[in-house]
Amino acid sequence: MKILIMIDMQNDFLTGTLGNPETAAVLSNVCSKVEEYLKSGGFPLVYTMDTHGDNYSDTQEGKKLPVPHCIDGTEGWELPKKLKSIIGENAVCIKKNTFGARELPGIFKKIESEAEEKISEIELIGVCTDICVISNALLIKAFYPELPVIVDSSCCAGVTPLSHLNALEAMKMCQIEII
Repeated sequence: MKILIMIDMQNDFLTGTLGNPETAAVLSNVCSKVEEYLKSGGFPLVYTMDTHGDNYSDTQEGKKLPVPHCIDGTEGWELPKKLKSIIGENAVCIKKNTFGARELPGIFKKIESEAEEKISEIELIGVCTDICVISNALLIKAFYPELPVIVDSSCCAGVTPLSHLNALEAMKMCQIEII
């Protein structure tokens, strides 16, 4: 059983306060990938949403990245309408207030239990390659060292093109397959 995980495809990272041309451009590829995955009859999509509160500026992240973003309930926190309509109601959403989604290993165990089948592969897509995608790929690899973890680079974008490429290279070194 293959699991697709979509990382932080929220308005603030695409066209909002932390967006850039590369993150905005990846939306089309992500939508196509999610549609293909869901049509294949795979397990419902798992996706993360960077989620901060009004106290963001008081957090360590807020002090090091003083740009309020993905504040819960704001338009910037939301998924783009096109993507939201594709994923439907059965998707598994993880709201996270840090780079890595600590709940992922527990969700994987639940998925395997409900499906009565082992996960054979995990693929990640989303933004930002150099912060949250790499954090989640490494988190998964730490908990499941024998499980193939794949990142589709055509469905990812970073803070800068160079930091995107650097993150892809770092993940390769950690035995994460980059396609």
